[in-house]
Amino acid sequence: MAAELVGGAFLSAAVQVAFQRLASSDITNYFQSRKLKDSLFSKLEITLISLNQVLDDAEARQYTKPNIKKWLHELKHVVYVADELLDEIATEATRLKFEAQNETATSKDVLGLKEGSCGGSEVRIRKVSNRLPTASLVADESGIYGRDGDKEKMIELLLNDDLSRNQVSVISIVGMGGLGKTTLAQLVYSNNRVENQFQLKAWVCISEEFDVVRITQTILSALGCLVTAYEDLNQLQLKLKEKLVGKKFLLVLDDVWNERQSDWEAFQVPFFYGTLGSKIIVTTRSEKVASVVCSSRVFRMTLLNEEDGWKLFAEYAFRNKDDSMWTNLESIGKKIVEKCKGLPLAIKTLGGLLHTKSSEKQWNDILNSEIWQLLDDESDVIPALRLSYHYLPSNLKQCFAFCSIFPKDYKIEKDSLIQMWMAEDLLHCNQGNKNVEEMGSQILVELESRSFLQKSKIHNRHVNIWLNCHLVYTISLISIILI
Repeated sequence: MAAELVGGAFLSAAVQVAFQRLASSDITNYFQSRKLKDSLFSKLEITLISLNQVLDDAEARQYTKPNIKKWLHELKHVVYVADELLDEIATEATRLKFEAQNETATSKDVLGLKEGSCGGSEVRIRKVSNRLPTASLVADESGIYGRDGDKEKMIELLLNDDLSRNQVSVISIVGMGGLGKTTLAQLVYSNNRVENQFQLKAWVCISEEFDVVRITQTILSALGCLVTAYEDLNQLQLKLKEKLVGKKFLLVLDDVWNERQSDWEAFQVPFFYGTLGSKIIVTTRSEKVASVVCSSRVFRMTLLNEEDGWKLFAEYAFRNKDDSMWTNLESIGKKIVEKCKGLPLAIKTLGGLLHTKSSEKQWNDILNSEIWQLLDDESDVIPALRLSYHYLPSNLKQCFAFCSIFPKDYKIEKDSLIQMWMAEDLLHCNQGNKNVEEMGSQILVELESRSFLQKSKIHNRHVNIWLNCHLVYTISLISIILI
């Protein structure tokens, strides 16, 4: 499955890049200068647009539909050939452009004209998910390990009425998929001290689509208000304002992905009418989301330590089992937990899977297997992390896909990685006067802000350690050292 994920993911990025290259002025000018038929160019463009429309769906369905997987495999070869052709066209177009520039250099120098900086608009893909929405209830708080300290810190923030100068304070819980952001929000939302502090509470699972009308309707329903289908946003917000005036409220917006400032500004207006001390908790995988919602505090989730990881694993793997089983399987289980690298979702998934297996051979098979070799119906980890990847903009997606060439726990300097991206023509300048190296550095920062990477310390110096769940969604993380 690893190869399928890498191939399919990189294919999507390659089609995006091919589409952008085909739309560049150099290539369109080349077609015009060579007097090639407009129909040929249009056919190429329409083909790429059509592929762009269906690739995301095809990548998601290839794991259950063999014919789709075969189609993607054949398409990959065609895209590579097309990419080579575009390389040749781009090279020839650059040569012709250089010759033309030399012919007109004197005139431009006299006029004081300069070449424009490169730019471009990002093509986004529609994202689809069939994940279940989250809810506020905690099934069994005693089965949650390693989050007591986080819970207390969050409760202190919620009880602090002076967290910001505004009537409403936003607290963002940020971390990669599977770290337990929703679980932490559930723990504090249901806490008795928190219950007594707020007059009104509401929980909304946002997920991929930030629909302001739908979210406002859901909040009103949670607060006991009658909502009708014909009410527009203005009517809904007026109703919500009336409900919140003079009240201290707690709102949880779970799993927020939207990074558009305008959407948040349109959504937040009614909440300013709440009383001082009101709080909004936002859980997200993106640091940019935390910035867009103007967070008063950003709470960054961390991985579980080994001790807590083992307790969580044992809770799932040995529940209602004879103590004698621990003796035979504990050493294998601890090695499995070590491979999970402190990611709670991976630990729970494997613990639950092994609960039904009692032989040492079965446990060793899981130990020697990798998490990405599990089927989707056996693991919540793969879909959760795959969603993070599909949500990446195309320029980040292709650079992250490139990292799949490195073995697990591989270490490489920042500049070396950027040079490799440059050599593969994965960096395209599209902002102001940034050069290619600056774009590479920005992409690394962007990947970190989306919780694919996180910083650490080495030899008492702050350097960037890029820990990610890898394109193939392994729990043994890639490490890229940026010095």
